[in-house]
Amino acid sequence: MSQAEQPCYTLINMPTDSEPPSEQKLREDLEKPDVNGKIEALKKVIAMIINGEKFNSSLLMTVVKYVMPSQDHMIKKLLLVFWEVVPKYSPDGKLLHEMILVCDAYRKDLQHPNEFIRGSTLRFLCKLKEPELLEPLMPSIRQCLEYRHTYVRRNAILAIFTIYKNFDSLIPDAPELIASLLDQEQDASCKRNAFMMLLHVDQERALNYLSTCLDQVHTFGDILQLVIVELIYKVCHANPTERSRFIRCVYNLLQSSSAAVRYEAAGTLICLSSAPTAVRSAASAYIDLILKESDNNVKLIVLDRLVGLRETHERILQDLVMDVLRILSATDLEVRKKAMDLALELVTGRTIEEVVGVLKKEVLKTSAAIEQEETGRYRQLLVRTLHNACIRFPDVAPQIVPTLIEFLADGDNYNEKAPTGAAEDVLVFVREAIQKFDHLKSLILQKLMESLATVKNAKIYRSALWILGEHCTEVEDIQSVMTLVRQALGDLPLVEDELKRAASTGEDQDQQQESALSSQASGLAQKRVTADGTYASQTAFSVTVGKSGSSGGKSGGVGASLGTDKDDRPVLRRHLLKGDFFIGAALGTALTKLAVRYLARVPDPTRQNRFVAECMLVLSCILHLGRSGMPERPVSPDDFEHLWLCMKVLAERSQPMMEVFDLYCREALDQLLSSQLAEEKSCETVRTKRAVQPDDPVRFIQLAPANEFGDLEDRFDLTLSQALGTAAKPESDILLSSKLNKVTQLTGFSDPVYAEAYVHVNQYDIVLDVLLVNQTADTLQSLSLELATLGDLKLVEKPAPLTLASKDFANIKANIKVTSTENGIIFGNIVYDVRGAAGDRNCVVLNDIHIDIMDYIVPSHCSDVDFRRMWVEFEWENKVAVATGISDLRDFLAHLIKATNMRCLTPEKALTGECGFLAANLYARSIFGEDALANLSIEKPPNQPNAPVTGHIRIRAKSQGMAVTLGDKINMSQKQTLRAPAS
Repeated sequence: MSQAEQPCYTLINMPTDSEPPSEQKLREDLEKPDVNGKIEALKKVIAMIINGEKFNSSLLMTVVKYVMPSQDHMIKKLLLVFWEVVPKYSPDGKLLHEMILVCDAYRKDLQHPNEFIRGSTLRFLCKLKEPELLEPLMPSIRQCLEYRHTYVRRNAILAIFTIYKNFDSLIPDAPELIASLLDQEQDASCKRNAFMMLLHVDQERALNYLSTCLDQVHTFGDILQLVIVELIYKVCHANPTERSRFIRCVYNLLQSSSAAVRYEAAGTLICLSSAPTAVRSAASAYIDLILKESDNNVKLIVLDRLVGLRETHERILQDLVMDVLRILSATDLEVRKKAMDLALELVTGRTIEEVVGVLKKEVLKTSAAIEQEETGRYRQLLVRTLHNACIRFPDVAPQIVPTLIEFLADGDNYNEKAPTGAAEDVLVFVREAIQKFDHLKSLILQKLMESLATVKNAKIYRSALWILGEHCTEVEDIQSVMTLVRQALGDLPLVEDELKRAASTGEDQDQQQESALSSQASGLAQKRVTADGTYASQTAFSVTVGKSGSSGGKSGGVGASLGTDKDDRPVLRRHLLKGDFFIGAALGTALTKLAVRYLARVPDPTRQNRFVAECMLVLSCILHLGRSGMPERPVSPDDFEHLWLCMKVLAERSQPMMEVFDLYCREALDQLLSSQLAEEKSCETVRTKRAVQPDDPVRFIQLAPANEFGDLEDRFDLTLSQALGTAAKPESDILLSSKLNKVTQLTGFSDPVYAEAYVHVNQYDIVLDVLLVNQTADTLQSLSLELATLGDLKLVEKPAPLTLASKDFANIKANIKVTSTENGIIFGNIVYDVRGAAGDRNCVVLNDIHIDIMDYIVPSHCSDVDFRRMWVEFEWENKVAVATGISDLRDFLAHLIKATNMRCLTPEKALTGECGFLAANLYARSIFGEDALANLSIEKPPNQPNAPVTGHIRIRAKSQGMAVTLGDKINMSQKQTLRAPAS
C-alpha cells in the first residue's frame, strides 16, 4: 500500500488566476543576485510543490548553491518552509544526496550568533521526520540548551521533546537532560516547555520536581500552572491514592490570577474529590469566572459546566443559587436565560423567597430602563421564570401576582398587530395560577380588575376579559366587571352617542373657524402708504379649512382621530370603531358567562332581569355599531353570529346552553392546561436518581482499588478527541454505526481507477476518506484527486498527488468546511499519467457526493408564543404542494417528520380523530443556530378512502438556503412515496 497522506504543517494560498512559471524561469530567478527576486521565486516554488508539481533534483542544487548562503531573514524563513515540503527521498526510497548539504547548512544555522535564526531552525527541526538528517545535528541542539537567549532555549527543549518522542534512540538521556535544566532554569516559558516534556515522557521526574516546589506553585506563571494542573489530573486519574498529596495545590490554583488556570483547576478539583467543600469551591470559581469574563462564549461554556455539575451535586449547588443569580448582571440574553433556568432548577423552599425578591428587582429594573428589543425579551424571560417558580412554590404567589399584573400595560399600543411584550406571558401565568390556586383567586381577580383600565392593546384586553368572564363567580365581582365594561364602552347606545359626538364636534369646528376669521380680519389689517402718497389698509387673510368627512357617519371626526392619542374615547369603544369586533365577540362570551352565574346566585327575578337586560343592551349596541358603517371595518359574519348566539342564550335561558357556558367551557380549559403540562413534562429531560439498595456494597475511599477511575475517560484526551471529531458516538444499531453504511461509490468497477469515499460528517466540517485502487497492470504516476464544491462548502486543502503501482491501493483524505445549513454537492475527477506512455493525461470522472442537510438539523422544541413570533419575523417562505401516494393523514405526518428531522409541536390530542383534515406545526434547529418552521395543512376526500392526501406545506426560515433546501428535501421524499406503489 502506498503512503498517500503526508504530514502537513503549512498551508499556503496561491492565486489561481496567475500562470505558473516554468522550471527554467524559476531557476534563473533563483540564480540572480537580487534578494527580492529570490524571495518571489522561492514563494512560487513552495506553492507549486504544495500543489503537487514535480521538479528535477537540479532545482534543489540551485537552491543549495545560490539561495542557502544568503543571510536575509526572509529567505531564511522561506527556506525552512521549502525544506519542510520538498520531497526528501528518491523514487527508490533512498535519501537524496543534496540533503547532506542541507544538513550541514542547518548545523551552521544552529551555531549562528543571531538568536532568531537559531530559534527558527530549532522550530523547523520539530517538523522533520527523517532520523538521518537529525542525527548529525544532535550535538548542536544540545548546545542550544545553554544559550543565553530564552527564545533559543525554549525552542531547543521543544525540538528535543519532538525528537525523543519520535526517535528516542537519537537522544536516550533526554529526560535526565531536561530534568537537570528544569532545576536551573529561571524563565517561565522554558520551565513550562521542560515540565510539559517531562509530563509526557517521564511523569516520575515531573512529580519529583513538583514535590520540591509544591508550596510555590501559586507564584508560577499561568502557562506553567496549566501544565501542572494537567499533570495532577493525569497522575490522580491513573493512581487515585495520590489525590491527598496534590489536592491542596489544586485549591491554591483556584485563586490564580489567570482565568484559564482557575477554569482547569476547578474542573480538576471536581474530578479529584466529591467532597462538598471541593464541589462548592469549584462552583464558586466557575461563577466568579462568569462574572469577570467579558466574552459571552466563555460565559456560556462555563455555564454548561455548572449545568453538568448540577446533575451530580445538586444539593451542594442549591446553597449557591443566590450566587448564580448574580450572573443576571450580564448583558447577553442567552447567558441570562441559561442562568435563570439553572437557578430555577436549584431553588428550594428555603431560598424561594430570596430568589423571587431578586427576580422582582430585575423586573422593576427593566421597567425603569430605556425600552429596547433586548429589554422586552429579558422582561419576558423574567415573567416566565416567575411563572414557573410560582407554579412550583404556591406560597410565594401573593408576592408575585401584584408585581406581574402591573405589566399588563406592557403592550401599550392600540394596534392589534403590535408586539405585546411581557403582557401576554403575564396573562398565561394568570390563567394557570387562577385555575390551580383557589385561595389566590380573589386576589388575582382584584388586581386584574384594577389593572384593566391601563390596558390598551386589543389582544391583551380581549384575553383579560375572557379570564374575568371565566372566573368571576361572586355577585360583587360580576357587578364590578359589568361596571368596568360600561366604563370601557362609554355612553350607550353607541351609534347615537357617536352621532351626537360628531355633531358637537362639527359645531365646535365652525365656531372656531368663525372666530379665527374675525380675529384675522380685525387684527391683521395694517396702514400702508401707496405710490402717490395716499393711505390704504392692507389685510393678510388666510383660512385653514379641515377636510370634510366622507359618507357613512365618519364626518366630524368619528374615524379621523382614532389613530391619535388625543382621542378621548374609552378603550373598548375605540377598538370597536377600528373594526376589531373579535374583542366584541370575547365580550359577548364573558357577559353571557357572567349572566348565567348571576342568575344562579341571585334569587330576585327583578335583579336578574335588570342584569340580563343590561348585558343584552351592550351586545345589541355592538351589533348595531357593526352594521352601521361607522367603524373602519364592518363586523365579520363569524363575530356577528357569535354575538347573536350570546343574545339568544340570554333571551331564551335554555338550561343545556347555560350548562355549556358555565360547565363545559371550564372542563375544556382543564383539559387544555392538563395537556400543556403533559407536553412540558415530556420535553424535560428525565433525571434519574441513583437508588442505593440495602444489599449494595459500601465503598471506602481508603480501600478503593488503584483503578477506581479506570471506567472514566481521561478528560484532556476526551476534549482533544471531541475537538478533532474522533470521539466515539454511541449508536443503538450496529448497522448504522458501521462505516459501510456511509460509503459512496465514485467510479465504476471497470474504470482504470476504482474509487469510493467514506463521508464522515463532523459538526462543522466533512472528512472524505477516499480509497483509490489501481486496477491496471501499469504504474500510475502523479495521480491526483481533484475536487470542487457547490453550495456553502469550502475545500480546505488540495490532496497531494501520489504514485500507484499495479494493483496497488491508497487512501486520501480531504477536509471540507461547512458554513451554513444548505444542501451541498462535491464533484471532481481523478487525473493521472501512465509510466512510459506518451500523450495527454488520463481522466476519470467521479460521481457526485450529495451532502444531506439532515446531518445538521436537530429536532427541537419551542413554545407556541415563540413559534408565532418567529413565524411573523422570518421573511423567507417556501410553499410546497403535497404530491404523494400516501392515503392516511397521520402516516403522511409521520413520513414528513422522518424525512425532515423536525419535531411536531401540535399536541397529540389535537391530532386524534378522523375528520378528513389535519393541521400541524413543526420545528427544528440547525447546529449553526438557524431556526426552521413548517406548517402542514392536508386533507382527504371523505368519500374516497383510498385517495391520496392533498394540501400544502409552508416552510419559513430566516435564511433563503434553509427554506429552499428543506423544500427540496420534502419534494425528494414525496417522489419516493410515489415510486413505492409503482414498484
